[in-house]
Amino acid sequence: MAELKYFTGSMNSGKSTMALQEHHSRGGEGVLYTKQDRAGAGIISSRLGLESPAVEVGDDLDLYDDIADRKAPYVICDEAQFLSYKQVGQLAGVVDGMRIDVYCYGILTDFQGQLFPGSKRLVELADKIEVLPVSARCWCGGRATHNARVVDGVMIYEGEQVHIGGNESYATLCRHHFMAGVA
Repeated sequence: MAELKYFTGSMNSGKSTMALQEHHSRGGEGVLYTKQDRAGAGIISSRLGLESPAVEVGDDLDLYDDIADRKAPYVICDEAQFLSYKQVGQLAGVVDGMRIDVYCYGILTDFQGQLFPGSKRLVELADKIEVLPVSARCWCGGRATHNARVVDGVMIYEGEQVHIGGNESYATLCRHHFMAGVA
């Protein structure tokens, strides 16, 4: 039985590394998708230095039709939090209609602690949701569960939801320090 799985974790928890490892372990025959990777369009990159070409998901890409044309045995989608509500529905359609496994990797919430639209829809539709076992750490040593945007050492709570390539302006924090605003 095919499944739609959502693997999630904070920044620095190894999501992209795991996506590339899954692709490798399955023989590399599936199709890789990404949206707004830090390394640029059409690339899945990990902070460990691994990377692979992937199909860049634009706002108008119909994932169901694209996957049907490619006849892939499985699908891996990194940065899935950036997918639209409709695109996540298309991935669910791939699982149900084509009986193809779809593995999505992404973060749940933005720097304001709000669910990304793609993550929200994945939580609603996924057959399984798994928090990655490798956890990033807050500066206090606790498990990091939130991504805070930091400017000049101060957490900010306003601005565009997406700020690609701004790794230097994010901190991974435990819930306590996120809620306290202490980066």
